[in-house]
This record gives sequence, C-alpha cells and structure tokens, in this order.
Amino acid sequence: MVTKGIRGAITVDNCTKTALERATVELLNTMVEENSIKIDNISHVIFTTTKDLNVDFPAKYARTTLGWDEVAMMCFHELDVPNSLAMCLRVLIVLNCEENFKPKFVYLKGAKDLRK
Repeated sequence: MVTKGIRGAITVDNCTKTALERATVELLNTMVEENSIKIDNISHVIFTTTKDLNVDFPAKYARTTLGWDEVAMMCFHELDVPNSLAMCLRVLIVLNCEENFKPKFVYLKGAKDLRK
C-alpha cells in the first residue's frame, strides 16, 4: 500500500453552522463516492477555510454527521491572499491505497473556478 492525497474544495453559501455543515457533508460525500473511498483506509484529513468561514470546525461535521469518529482530522485557515476565492472550504483526504490508484479531485460550486 501507498499513501496518496485527494484534494477537494467547495464554496459555502454563508457563514452559518448549517451552511458549513451542508457544504462539508456534500464535499466529503462526493469525494468518497468519486474515489470509491473506504473510510477505514483514510489516514487523516486536513480541512482549511478562508478567514470569512469562522463559525465552526468542518471536522466536527465529518464526525457528527458522517460518523468519521476514527479518522484523525485537523482544521486550519487558508492564507489570506488578496482577491482570492472567498467563503471556500478546502479538504485534503490522505488515503492508504494501492499504488495504481488515481485520485479524482473534486471542486464544487464556486470552487470550480480554482481548477479551470
């Protein structure tokens, strides 16, 4: 087995706990589905948010809504770069997988603009 990272990002409609939970769950579910991820194979997950998303920790929703209790997760803020995409949640899932696994990165809503 090897370890590979899968990137994903989504914009959040507004800075509320409900909106952050919806975006977190949508992004993680899509990343899991697109990459046929078995949760037991996840090494760890890193979440980042832009500074305008400070209402809660995205990892909380992976644990409470999706049941990812055994996954190590950390949350950070992105660099505050002028004119960068606002209200953006980014995720890096680090996965133990077969060497020939080809990750499919997932960019949803306004985050599609990050990878044209």
